[in-house]
Amino acid sequence: MLYVKAPAKINLTLDVLYKRPDQYHEVEMIMTTVDLADRVGLEIRHDGIIQISSSNSIVPDDDRNLAYQAAKLLKDKYGVKLGVTIKIDKEIPVAAGLAGGSSDAAATLRGLNQLWKLNLSLDTLAELGANIGSDVSFCVYGGTALATGRGEKIQQIPAPPTCWIVLAKPKIGVSTASVYGGLNLEKVEHPNTKQMIKAIEENNYELMCNSLGNVLESVTFELHPEVVMIKEQMKKFGVDGVLMSGSGPTVFGLVDSETRVSRIYNGLRGFCDEVFAVRLIGERNLLA
Repeated sequence: MLYVKAPAKINLTLDVLYKRPDQYHEVEMIMTTVDLADRVGLEIRHDGIIQISSSNSIVPDDDRNLAYQAAKLLKDKYGVKLGVTIKIDKEIPVAAGLAGGSSDAAATLRGLNQLWKLNLSLDTLAELGANIGSDVSFCVYGGTALATGRGEKIQQIPAPPTCWIVLAKPKIGVSTASVYGGLNLEKVEHPNTKQMIKAIEENNYELMCNSLGNVLESVTFELHPEVVMIKEQMKKFGVDGVLMSGSGPTVFGLVDSETRVSRIYNGLRGFCDEVFAVRLIGERNLLA
């Protein structure tokens, strides 16, 4: 069995520019990978079937699963007669704004490229990934990038300053569609994407913390007040910068000192079940 790591992502910025004629939103966001990851196991089958199983019972084991869709896409497009058993060992919380499902799909694309001997480039896999979901292209590459279009146009940027990330997810799932649906672009405060890129390129941790921004926060905060509470608690516990990732509900805090991390982590564990303290990865994937 081939195992492929599927890291979570966080949004350092997330801006929505306008609604496109195809009903998608034009976005501009800076994403980076963190060291919280699912493990995707892939095993060749000779009966042509795609079979999915997951350690988390919430994850669908049929064609709603993005990893299933990734395998089917490769199989159909390249006329592959083989099948695959896909085992997803979940560490990334589900429906959390951390691209867990997209990362599983990206890991499946990279792994099957090797297992089925398709010899496709990362660029081709990323292009295919855009057909599955907006975050899949980024997850194929990993690392740190400016994503535009509906999220599928990826421009690599350097890894951010190294630091700790404390992630906290309340006991709710958030519907991305309902958050985007509730967005009023005339009332949001847009993040400064250029300033964030400058902070990363200059390895300026303080400027990075001061440049965090996500236009979807206001909508999710209104729908789920508990997300606001987590953000406020993180500030109180002393993180250097704090933001909601994606459409939420996970909130992350940036911390540059290891001694403060455990205090913040323990403080959040008091009222939030799913809390993680991890490092930024920020480096790009190689082909599986």
